[in-house]
Amino acid sequence: METPIVAKVIRGDTVESVHRGHIIAINGDGKVLLSIGEPHTVTFFRSACKPFQAMPLITSGAADAFGLTDDEIALACASHSGEQFHVEIAALMLKKIRLKESDLQCGTHMPFSEKETERLLRAGATITQLHNNCSGKHAAMLATARHLRSDTKTYLSLAHPVQQSILKTISTFCEVPVEEITIGIDGCCAPNFAMPLTAMARGFLNLISPPIGFADEVVRGAATRIVSAMVAYPELIGGSERLDTILMKAAPGKMISKVGADGVWLCGILPSESFPKGAVIALKIEDGDDKRARPVVAIEILRRLGILRDDELREHSPSAIKNRRGESIGRVEATFIP
Repeated sequence: METPIVAKVIRGDTVESVHRGHIIAINGDGKVLLSIGEPHTVTFFRSACKPFQAMPLITSGAADAFGLTDDEIALACASHSGEQFHVEIAALMLKKIRLKESDLQCGTHMPFSEKETERLLRAGATITQLHNNCSGKHAAMLATARHLRSDTKTYLSLAHPVQQSILKTISTFCEVPVEEITIGIDGCCAPNFAMPLTAMARGFLNLISPPIGFADEVVRGAATRIVSAMVAYPELIGGSERLDTILMKAAPGKMISKVGADGVWLCGILPSESFPKGAVIALKIEDGDDKRARPVVAIEILRRLGILRDDELREHSPSAIKNRRGESIGRVEATFIP
């Protein structure tokens, strides 16, 4: 069966291209709220798994031992824009654990924030690993390694205690045996994890609303702390130009949002009157599009579930296609809802 179209790119009145995808949304009782395409599709979690990668920072005792604050925990879960405040927090995390920027192994790239990139280039500033969108995650991994007295030079090796703890955490939350999780290497050089989209959704549901008897008190407490940090600091999870921050600010206190590269998006809707046990959404844009299809589809799903009003974030969904003079000459719109 052909994967359904979830977004269309329309220039004038003509459909110019399409994006296909898979969607699953479930509530805390396991009821399917929305299912499009093949939700059991296996793909990589990518950066959407960062809340779980940050979990050992807390469960190991490293966060408390180094005095890491909630904003620093939020940055550990972030795919940030490399804006100045992101970089400063990542640098402070390293200072607290008595390491430096060169101890990071995430590599260097231009900030995701176009404005920040322009500012740095105009100033002739040096781009460092702190600008990498994963610098908070890597600082957290180093903190955990230091606390465990394990080698900080090999903290990205799958055999390292930090990565083994992350793998077991993801297995526990997503309810997938370790041996059934396929490992690949992420853009930031850390191990990443492939599994069905449905398992990712289950993982986020256990994160935002752990059922009675799920894991132990330490793990449950860590989940609560991570969710609270993400909710409290939406600007750290993404940045001024990033989808996660835009969504969390549009619905403050209602959800956590976490994008992953290649068209992945996970959203945890916190327990409320409409969703007493919470709800989750998992999305995979089949062609890996992050900028055109994912935002319009994510926003439309949130409207359909009543998390956003129909008139909210209209500047992002449908999104405008503009020419070189800045004039709107088309749009990208979600098409998966009849």
